Parts: sequence; C-alpha cells; structure tokens
Amino acid sequence: VQLQASGGGLVQAGGSLRLSCAASGRTNYILGWFRQAPGKEREFVATITVNRGTPSYADVVRGRFTISRDNANKVLYLQMNNLKPEDSAIYYCATGVGDNWRRWQNWGQGTQVTVSS
Repeated sequence: VQLQASGGGLVQAGGSLRLSCAASGRTNYILGWFRQAPGKEREFVATITVNRGTPSYADVVRGRFTISRDNANKVLYLQMNNLKPEDSAIYYCATGVGDNWRRWQNWGQGTQVTVSS
C-alpha cells in the first residue's frame, strides 16, 4: 500500500482543517494518523479499524479531531476542529496497530499543519 497525505495549511487558533490520505493498492489495514513537531518525537493522533471503523484517539485531540475512512474510494480523513498552536506539526498517515509509531509502516509523505495564535 502507498499512502499520500494532503490538506494541511496555515490556520488561526480555533479554526478547522480536514486532512486526507489517499491510498493505493491493498487497503484492508488499520489506518492511523501521527504527527511530528520540530525537535519532538513522532506521536500518535488517531487510528481507525477496517470494517467497523472504530476510532481511537490520543487524549490531547479527543473531542476536537475526528478520524474516518472511505473504503470504497480508499481515503482516510482527519477532521480537525478547534485547532491549537500546539497542534502544529507534520501529519502522517500509516498502517499498523497500537499507539507506538515504531510499529507502523507504509508511511505516507506528510502534510504540514501550522496553527497561529
């Protein structure tokens, strides 16, 4: 599977963005979003299962972010609302399981999100 993230940009605090991750090839994997800010380790944001679409979120984004997937069109989404400056990072999509980024594979090219205060 190959993944390509898009949809990042510059937004003011309190604003919203929707990220997309287009997949090619086999896509019956758990999909997830991670992010990495400068000088920080890559961190878990959200994951979603294949068929039931059961989401899981990091505490810092729960209630503000929503992960979803369109299996027919092979697209993963991340709706981000009430953005905060600390959400600024490069966001990546990948396949894997759990919240440890080292157990994930097929990393797509990230998309930059910048939230101004």
